Amino acid sequence: MDTIVALATAQGRAGVAVIRVSGPLAWTVCKALAGIVPEPRVARLSVLRDAQGERIDHGLVLVFEEGRSFTGEKIVEFQVHGSQAVVAAMLRACLSVDGVRAAEPGEYTKRAFLNGQMDLTEVEALADLIDAETEGQRRQAMQVLDGSAGRLVDAWREDLLQSLAILEAAMDFSDEELPDDLTPLVVAPLDRVLGSLSQQLSGRAAAESVRDGFEVAIIGRVNAGKSTLLNALAGRDAAITSERAGTTRDVIEVRMDIGGLSVTLIDTAGLRETEDEIERMGIDRGQARAAQADLRVFLKADPEDAPVGVSEGDIVVLSKADLWGEEGVSGVTGEGVAALISRIEAILREKTKGSSVFMRERHFDKLARAVDSLTRAKAELLSPASAWEIASEDLRAALRSLDGIVGRVDIEDVLGRIFSSFCIGK
Repeated sequence: MDTIVALATAQGRAGVAVIRVSGPLAWTVCKALAGIVPEPRVARLSVLRDAQGERIDHGLVLVFEEGRSFTGEKIVEFQVHGSQAVVAAMLRACLSVDGVRAAEPGEYTKRAFLNGQMDLTEVEALADLIDAETEGQRRQAMQVLDGSAGRLVDAWREDLLQSLAILEAAMDFSDEELPDDLTPLVVAPLDRVLGSLSQQLSGRAAAESVRDGFEVAIIGRVNAGKSTLLNALAGRDAAITSERAGTTRDVIEVRMDIGGLSVTLIDTAGLRETEDEIERMGIDRGQARAAQADLRVFLKADPEDAPVGVSEGDIVVLSKADLWGEEGVSGVTGEGVAALISRIEAILREKTKGSSVFMRERHFDKLARAVDSLTRAKAELLSPASAWEIASEDLRAALRSLDGIVGRVDIEDVLGRIFSSFCIGK
């Protein structure tokens, strides 16, 4: 396999930059630039020179042996001063060594996968960790990166292999003395796996909401203070506010972090009957978007206002509390804003309970296929005229689906898509 090199840290000026070289010639590159190959995993301060012996910089040199590195290959990392000139000179010096080429996007992680250092769910979790913007997204990605999804798949696999082994033994040694009814021994592991699979599928919405973010719609009559409240929540003027009714014509979005959860606040057009076609379109669009939101906050324009369309779990709060002298929320004075944020956080956090450890569309597609296969296998086993050969094949189909999640089989069509999302140095 080729030896590759890339900048592992962010592009641009920085205090420190890390140049990573991976492959069979990594230590050769280290010797060429640093004049030494330090003891693995022990940082060494060295003068770094190009092929002509000209000093490029001095920095820390760190090597990792094959089988004990991120990629599973020999690796050397040069930690140098993070100027663009130093980085460019270091990359040129590395590439001047015969057999070394520039890495492609995601190639380091791809090598880690191909060398058995990570399974496919961990690769995807690493991408999610790099993209994480909130504490909730970070924790979710770390849970999978730590191998929780892979361990769960392995446990399912063991149960299904146990059932398959019994089926195969019964078919291969049908003339031998075997227990009269092996069906319960085969079905029991299937039931365990089916129950666990169903639990993970039921937690899909919660997992996707943590990964992709929640939507919270602010709804109310015209001039109920929706845009003013949105600005107060966002801490900036995200929406135009005016005493004139119908100022907000389109859906306005503000993305923010609430208690470690990614939340998009949606300001919708005020609800009223109107002859203005554009305003009417804005109201319809806002209502459609609000209906799809994870949570709706209804603002009462006055103490007597009775919002329409409130569902269980939605928040109803009096707006412009500073004018009414009653408990509520005011985007002008900030009264009740902190309490409202706390209520939103509590409701959304409740929605994350029971979240699946899986996060992506392809995961849930494979899980659903496994459930279908196991359901057919169980039905066949419990049928009066059961054909164990058919049940056995359904079990194998379920195993293939589960193996596809972690990348044991059927992965060529997704590898390119996954690794292309990484930066060059990852």
